[in-house]
Amino acid sequence: MSTVDEGTTTRGGVRGGLGESADRPDGVPKVTGDFAFSSDLYARGMLWGRALRSPHPAARIRDIDTSEAEAMEGVACVLTAADVPGKPVYGLEHADQPVLASDVVRFQGEPVALVAAEHPELARRALDSITVDYEPLEPLTDGEAALTEPAIHPDGNIVRYLPLRRGDPDAAGEVVVEGTYEVGMQDQAFMGPESGLAMPTDDGGVELYISTQWLHVDRDQVAACLALPADQVRLTLSGVGGAFGAREDISLQVHACMLALRTARPVKMLYSREESFLGHVHRHPARMWYRHTATSSGDLVSVEARLLLDGGAYASSSTAVLGNAVCFSAGPYRVPNARIDGWVVRTNNPPCGAMRGFGAVQVCFAHEAQMDRLAEALGMDPVELRLRNALESGDELITGQVLHGTAPVRACIEEAIAHDEPPEPSPDDPETLRPGGAGLTADPDGVRRGTGVAVGFKNLMYSEGFDDFSTASVRLERGPDGEPLASVHCAAAEVGQGFVALAQQIVRTELGVEQVHLLPADTLIGSAGSTSASRQTWMSGGAVQLACQAVRDELAQRAAERLDAPIDGLLFEGRAFSTLDGERARIGDLLDRPAEKVREHHHVETEPLDEHGQGSAHVSFAFAAHRASVDVDPELGLVRVRQIATGQDVGRALNPRSVVGQIEGGIAQGLGLAVMEEIVVDDGLVKNPSFTDYLIPTALDMPEVAATMIEQPEPGAPYGAKGVGEPPTISSTPAVVAAVRAASGRRLPRVPVRQEDLALGRADGEVTGVVAPHVAGAPR
Repeated sequence: MSTVDEGTTTRGGVRGGLGESADRPDGVPKVTGDFAFSSDLYARGMLWGRALRSPHPAARIRDIDTSEAEAMEGVACVLTAADVPGKPVYGLEHADQPVLASDVVRFQGEPVALVAAEHPELARRALDSITVDYEPLEPLTDGEAALTEPAIHPDGNIVRYLPLRRGDPDAAGEVVVEGTYEVGMQDQAFMGPESGLAMPTDDGGVELYISTQWLHVDRDQVAACLALPADQVRLTLSGVGGAFGAREDISLQVHACMLALRTARPVKMLYSREESFLGHVHRHPARMWYRHTATSSGDLVSVEARLLLDGGAYASSSTAVLGNAVCFSAGPYRVPNARIDGWVVRTNNPPCGAMRGFGAVQVCFAHEAQMDRLAEALGMDPVELRLRNALESGDELITGQVLHGTAPVRACIEEAIAHDEPPEPSPDDPETLRPGGAGLTADPDGVRRGTGVAVGFKNLMYSEGFDDFSTASVRLERGPDGEPLASVHCAAAEVGQGFVALAQQIVRTELGVEQVHLLPADTLIGSAGSTSASRQTWMSGGAVQLACQAVRDELAQRAAERLDAPIDGLLFEGRAFSTLDGERARIGDLLDRPAEKVREHHHVETEPLDEHGQGSAHVSFAFAAHRASVDVDPELGLVRVRQIATGQDVGRALNPRSVVGQIEGGIAQGLGLAVMEEIVVDDGLVKNPSFTDYLIPTALDMPEVAATMIEQPEPGAPYGAKGVGEPPTISSTPAVVAAVRAASGRRLPRVPVRQEDLALGRADGEVTGVVAPHVAGAPR
């Protein structure tokens, strides 16, 4: 449970340090509308860039005629694949996606040409005047077919196959349950569409102001495609209007820079909402078959699963997403025997990549449904079954990795169910609280209450041997008022998670300095890695901590010289160093010259999984449990989630208000996937690329969130803190669906649950079309 005292102070009485709900420096301007997002960028003399996108999910390009667009007054340039100056392909992990399609297109919305014009409307008209002669092809849209059909990409259809074998895969208990499950394609649905401004520089390079999650990996890909050295491509983070994984991949970065270099003028690109839906990656759809066995007393004996993820047209981060799906496929439970086979494939569906939860979301929906089925078969309470099998510190995962850190799985479950449940549905409830809400309101007499519980977990930081690190610089000097002023320089992308506040809190805690200035995140300092994998608190927070400590050591040396005292005999009081006999050296008096230090923070080494899916592939893990209380009108197929209660493992809450915000936001996305959010793809074509037709929870859809933070400081983590952004999304979805099952009596093996699934029972049976055991070398 949370034990944070929000009234604590840092060294020397400075407020706003770790453990407090410190205000965010970007909070007020975002609320008032004064914050500058990347879509607000402007430069004198700038042009507007746009991309022409394929209307087909699969086609050959026979010809592109740009002559009419090039002749239009006010059009500065038109570019095609032949104009890419460097590497023609890019990719987050594998360079397999063309900057501009040249011979074939592999998904609807793939860029084929670029224009830069004096006005955005003129750029649109120029695009309309470009003629592309396509030869449409039959799209490959079924993931299972992709395992055996002819390749749609030179690198093949199978991006990765990952088998995992643990113990005796043929072992079985007395009780056996099987199920087949499906997860639809979810969009990150951030509020700020992709946008950026590219400006040519005098040295022949380019400066790019961009909303992204990883400045340095963007820079490296852009530089390669432009045939420029990395030091001639400089990126600065601009205000990010949400991310959730979709900004890890290149979108307009190379395009804007190509146009700026060709025209020798600044070029701004800003996606429309439809273009954003078509132009960024989504959550991988999944089909999953599971078999669980257990003893008659409820001890898990084995888990067998076959997982198929649809990666869409290009690889993006699919290999890592599949790695997570396989590693976490059995859930946070003791499982002595496992046989898991996982595939991720290319199709002509929209590309898929990172999204909050990153592979763990899909399998959590399946393994938690299986735990409920198993509890039913055993005649056991679902909570009791989970508590009986919950992982503890010292246990082994199905990968063979030992849990050396904290693993408060039982505490998460116990705290989630300890919250008071909401009142039972009543005819006196206002319409807004009934399923359907006002205007589509359920008959109170037909409303049924259901409750469901689910538990999930996920890794923190990068895995499987990736060299993960973050860099930060801290400079301490006298400010204009003579008081100490600290400046922090770190390339960590602030995408709404609150790192800007955390960095200030760390400096106040470590140096006792009230004034903390944050320099822009850019590529002038070393990489901070991506704002993903719940890693920035641990990694970039750790880098800021190390830099602060190095600055403090430098000041201690200066104090020792000034006081003529041994350095190991000095006491740091926050505002001064003192000796045992009371002599003091104020920090401000030691800053006759600035003290500045740069440090890198690395986590413990991980290792790749071996041929059997075994190995210590992960650094640390975070756990969460959710209990959902849901009202359902089965006749109309309407659902109203009344409460989601959670117990979440946070390590240590460094900013309690920010942690709660992350929990609430993550639950909103989990709720969305459970009952409303899905990119509808028909024969490779996206049918709902707008917020008119792609529905996300609003404030009126959100239930009460009852959250308990479980604080067990993680060994090896800076300040004992764990990342908190992803666990709220992972197990909230299956908790909601379990509650809907309880209220409706339907099996519901697919998310999102649709109205017809309840009213007509369309999702009562098994999902079909799941990977067969003999495919792609998956031995029995």
